[in-house]
Amino acid sequence: MNNRITVYDCSIITFPRIGNRAGNLTFVENNIHLPFEVKRVFYIYDIPGGKSRGGHAHKKTHQLLVAVSGAFDVILDDGINKRTVTLNRPYYGLHLPPGIWASLQNFSSGAVCLVLTSELYDESDYIRDYDEYLRYMGVLS
Repeated sequence: MNNRITVYDCSIITFPRIGNRAGNLTFVENNIHLPFEVKRVFYIYDIPGGKSRGGHAHKKTHQLLVAVSGAFDVILDDGINKRTVTLNRPYYGLHLPPGIWASLQNFSSGAVCLVLTSELYDESDYIRDYDEYLRYMGVLS
């Protein structure tokens, strides 16, 4: 990988909030609030206590993670540095550029993680083995 991405390239994006007595509304628009165009949306929920999700990296897919309900931690890893980001507000999104190993942990009861991605599902885009990831990042030979 030529342009070394780091955990510090992952950023929180704050989305608009419109609130009144009836509650709040948050919206996300392609190419306005996101640094990519959304091609796929999925969500993760009903995670049993103590379980984690993720534990992989992408070669070309950007992701945006949102805790639409509850809270969870995102452990970011670039092969050298690690960083933990807690998501617990439905108007914050965490942008993960390609090349970041991410693991989601410590889900609160009822947590829901919404994921917006820049690419359609493609198994060949995933790096699921950590040693392979370290080689991909040039950390391990």
